[in-house]
Amino acid sequence: MRMMVVMKKSHTKEELQEVLDHLKDNGLGAHMSVGVERTVIGVLGSIYPELAEELEAFPGVEETVPITRPYKLAGRELKPQDTVIKVGNVTIGGGSVVVMAGECSVESEEQMMATARLVKEVGGHILRGGAFKPRTSPHAFRGLGEDGLRILAAAKAETGLPIVTEVMDTRDVDVVASYADILQIGTRNAQNYYLLDEVGHCGKPVLLKRGMASTVEDWLLCAEYILARGNGQVILCERGIRTFETGTRFTLDVSAIPLAKRLSHLPVVADPSHGTGRWYLVEPMSLAAVAAGADGLMLEIHPNPDRALSDGAQSLKFENFRTLMQRLSVMGEAIGRPLERV
Repeated sequence: MRMMVVMKKSHTKEELQEVLDHLKDNGLGAHMSVGVERTVIGVLGSIYPELAEELEAFPGVEETVPITRPYKLAGRELKPQDTVIKVGNVTIGGGSVVVMAGECSVESEEQMMATARLVKEVGGHILRGGAFKPRTSPHAFRGLGEDGLRILAAAKAETGLPIVTEVMDTRDVDVVASYADILQIGTRNAQNYYLLDEVGHCGKPVLLKRGMASTVEDWLLCAEYILARGNGQVILCERGIRTFETGTRFTLDVSAIPLAKRLSHLPVVADPSHGTGRWYLVEPMSLAAVAAGADGLMLEIHPNPDRALSDGAQSLKFENFRTLMQRLSVMGEAIGRPLERV
């Protein structure tokens, strides 16, 4: 059984504290959601049958309501209003569209600086680049490690673009968090619960990619792990799931975007680069994702995709990225979902 406690509009601080103390005395946790109309407490832990009756006897309590979905903190039952995340001067989830773009892997400082300058020039908001890379083959390029993080930091210092980069191991969370503005959890680690717990303690926004074989409920329960550790800054990323289709690398599930936004208050971005694996599909699927309600896009670009050390087939050339940004701007204005202005 899961439960939320709805406080009366007229409740006092003392009455609220009485409820919190009662939960604590019974070994239960509490997650507060304070809105304009009401204050709601999500009860965390093993709820016993008599608890609802006990809580409703408190003078400040309006009612107790069962939470029907397993993701208490990620769902809209406890927190109906959208979560908005600030990363520097960039707002994610505020009604505009944020573009995160860069190379799949950090390959060299010169190349990453050129990429960062382009992202800045054409109106991108956040620089992406992998320093630690999970690869299907252990013989493939697996990133530059902390040297890659230093290159990203140099690009941020010149352009002012915040950084999103992947963390793969609990042992690396602190070092990645010391460089990155957003920590990315990739699809292969989407259900690495120890890693989710660790980034839940890091204090930085977390971009959580959907597992390649995860249902939307699985995905939201993964977000629950991070939220349960006190980190409310979670960004969901639809990056394609594995299906029977062989014409694309994965199947970008555009329908998951409005579904996740209906079920959850967390912002949702789309990754059409990984979602399709084909550079020529990135533009149409980017436009489709924004039309479906995505709060942002995560795109891979490269000055010479044929020579990229990873994922060149899905990376946009610089001129194609420039064209896509122009089209996103036009379409966004037309449908009332403009690109974020910084």
